[in-house]
Amino acid sequence: MKPEFNPTYQRYPSQRYPLYARGGMVNCSSPQAAAAGLDVLKKGGNAMDAAVAAAAALTVVEPSANGIGADAFALVWSEKDQKLYGLNSSGPAPMGISIKKVLEDKKDKDGKMPVMGWTPVTVPGAPMAWKELNNRFGKLSLAEDLEPAVRYARDGYPLAATLAQGWKNAATRYKQVLTAPEFEEWHRTFNPDGCELEAGSLMKLPNHARTLELIGQTNADAFYTGELARKIDEDSKKHGGYIRYEDLAAYRAKWVEPIRVHYRGYEVCEIPPNGQGIVALMALNILKEFNFTEKESAETYHKQLEAIKMAFADAFHYVTDPDHMEIDYQHLLDPAYGAMRAKEMTDRAQVYTHQVPPKSGTVYLCCADGEGNMVSFIQSNYMGFGSGIVVKDTGIALQNRGSDFSLNPEDANCLKGGKRTYHTIIPGFILKDGKAVGPFGVMGGYMQPQGHVQVAMNFIDFHMDPQQALDAPRWQWMRDNSVTVETRFDMEMARLLRQKGHMIRPDLSTPSFGRGQMIVKLDNGVLCGGTESRTDSNIACF
Repeated sequence: MKPEFNPTYQRYPSQRYPLYARGGMVNCSSPQAAAAGLDVLKKGGNAMDAAVAAAAALTVVEPSANGIGADAFALVWSEKDQKLYGLNSSGPAPMGISIKKVLEDKKDKDGKMPVMGWTPVTVPGAPMAWKELNNRFGKLSLAEDLEPAVRYARDGYPLAATLAQGWKNAATRYKQVLTAPEFEEWHRTFNPDGCELEAGSLMKLPNHARTLELIGQTNADAFYTGELARKIDEDSKKHGGYIRYEDLAAYRAKWVEPIRVHYRGYEVCEIPPNGQGIVALMALNILKEFNFTEKESAETYHKQLEAIKMAFADAFHYVTDPDHMEIDYQHLLDPAYGAMRAKEMTDRAQVYTHQVPPKSGTVYLCCADGEGNMVSFIQSNYMGFGSGIVVKDTGIALQNRGSDFSLNPEDANCLKGGKRTYHTIIPGFILKDGKAVGPFGVMGGYMQPQGHVQVAMNFIDFHMDPQQALDAPRWQWMRDNSVTVETRFDMEMARLLRQKGHMIRPDLSTPSFGRGQMIVKLDNGVLCGGTESRTDSNIACF
């Protein structure tokens, strides 16, 4: 039967309740990825194994937002250690690249880093993140964790509704703009002749399957020092790229101490810079100076917007690779600094920055097991399919994270070989009295810290369950005093915010407001989870 319905046309608002489980829970933007995580839990793996399985599966079943050539970050709660660990698996710019070289080689676009092609490709960190999580915490082998992803890639899977829509839009656009020889492999891999990109269409990625098998069999060594590293090096040299075998071989992920702010009896935790999680924490550090009793209040929304603008103003000026920052980023989280910023707020919208947040492509997942371990994990190509580069015969789609570098040597986030750029992807985690409450996250470029603030406040200030905390209508600061809101946002509230100087515009594009997941552990050990209603999300649990 060929369906006559359009699965992306949602005529009526749906209603979702939070789900409860005891044995384990995996929340993903893809039902297949959630099922992959549940598979390894049932085989005896823990939450860390489930995170790796789901993350690897997402490179197959949602390649429009992440891939094997992506970056990743994680916050990991170890019940045994009673400790929250941070993993930064973002890769640096190749050692052979520089501002001077990009300009001399005429690889720039009007004095800026290009978005597509080999130039913005940085060292991928995702396979290293899988290895690190598995080696340090996992109960199963990396090959076992990756087996469900290999199966999806080899045997095929049906395209979900919003996935098919985004994939088809990208394929149509790329057919017009990605015409150089270096992009031929992307078309062969993701849009071969006769490929149907409709909801329910079956997709197979055989090269992707073989690559995941190699990564699993070699504990990721094939990607960084073996066969796959050599293929990346060969392709890069052929098409004038800067990344080399030596860059891959030298790469190491970093275990880092999470940063946090105390917020109304809770600790909201993020990965430190080069990630932008500090933006969410700076905003909360300002907002804790006020008391909020009502969510649907113009004063509440006004203060949230002003706080996020202040936080971005500081982040755009200072945040980059911490080895290259001019200040200690902990100063930005000092309670006195938050109090000082709060006093600058007036009852009128003000302009704190003129930066323009770009679009992005990212996947977020969270999971928990029956032992008490929990993981908040995020993985990203940066913009959709990333750079448009797929390494020949491997299925490896490479990110374009380097496009965020500045070619102005005076900027904090200026390009330099071996340097990590300002990074948008951020996993979140909430603690209370030193114990895990649970992981949460909202993917979507510069929407992410804004989503973190909204979800955290929905849960902490306004006592919403995880599903309601995610479902609540969202706003997004864009630039200056421009703010977009979902069509479900209260229009009377929008009018009141306009009176305060905010330029409010409803936006029909639901995905632009981010896609989130959340798990909360109750006092009796039961897991309570919410999943994103704005995309193909699903919770797998038992």
